[in-house]
Amino acid sequence: MSPKQHKIRVGISIGDYNGIGPEIIMKALKDKTITDFFTPIIFGSGKLFTYQKNIFKLNHNFNYITEVAQAQNDKINMLNLWKDNVNVDLGKPTEESTKMAIESLEAATTALMNGEVDVLVTAPINKEEMLKQGFAHAGHTGYLEEKFEKKGLMFLVTEDLKVAVSTHHIPLAQVAENISKEKIKKQIKMLNQCLIEDFQIERPKIAVLGLNPHSGDGGAIGKEEIEIIEPAIRELFDNGILAFGPFPADSFFQPSKYRNFDAVLAMYHDQGLAPFKTLAYEEGVNYTAGLPFIRTSPDHGVAYDIAGQNIADEQSFSEAIFTAVKIFKNRQEYNDLMTNRMQPRRASSGHSVDEDLPRERNR
Repeated sequence: MSPKQHKIRVGISIGDYNGIGPEIIMKALKDKTITDFFTPIIFGSGKLFTYQKNIFKLNHNFNYITEVAQAQNDKINMLNLWKDNVNVDLGKPTEESTKMAIESLEAATTALMNGEVDVLVTAPINKEEMLKQGFAHAGHTGYLEEKFEKKGLMFLVTEDLKVAVSTHHIPLAQVAENISKEKIKKQIKMLNQCLIEDFQIERPKIAVLGLNPHSGDGGAIGKEEIEIIEPAIRELFDNGILAFGPFPADSFFQPSKYRNFDAVLAMYHDQGLAPFKTLAYEEGVNYTAGLPFIRTSPDHGVAYDIAGQNIADEQSFSEAIFTAVKIFKNRQEYNDLMTNRMQPRRASSGHSVDEDLPRERNR
């Protein structure tokens, strides 16, 4: 659906409702002017959210719907997936809360793929409990990759810091065997295109981190940098992509270094996420780059330890919503630009003027 026809529709999955998902969703939507910017559609339960909004002393008025087509632009829409009463046990996962987390995600993803919503924002899930209930993926990214039949890239973003990770939710012992020259090349290309299309950075500069301490110290502490990472960077740089490195990870995340680049590719989860969450925890957004659809989430988990205490900070979830909306608009502008550039100009006689045909962007 085009934003020219309506406000952007934001599909929201509720995550594990015994965590802080419903709390941060409602807090992020508490401003009465929020629907001036987008149309929220929560895939959840009216009874559940009514119960929890009373706990948090919030006064939301939901527009209850049974299908997405009924959503109203000036309302916070609640698509009722479950009409029965819901058992709430704040602070710990249950079989019921886990099953509902899966159902909410599946319904919101289906709506996204059908074009009924424009972007997807996901509240935190409990990966361990979902696996026990038959969910076949260690997180949202793997699930969306399977649904969209395309590899994505876990990409943590703020305005000033953007960090992608080459390997996602796998044991540390398996990281080295899961990186390769071709894989890193594909990921850098994906990251480069994402920065151009989704973040409107015309000539991105990408820093790539090494795998080993001190980036291998010239092969003394591992050869992955020499045999895999550096050759991938060099090939891409020779073909016009501004990739640099590999840089030692232990000293890279100083403002004087990382601010020289538009994005960073780390080799594994904690190498990228630990410094990112330290530097940008409250405003960080997890974005799945490289997919045909837009999905974001906050950069934190279910936080059972504070569930129900009315102290959860909604800033990361709010940032996730507005980042998704902004990326959607950026993609529309990019696609419109490329479409216009592909239209041949016409001379006064009506014939195409070949010399006026557009050249590839950023070249």
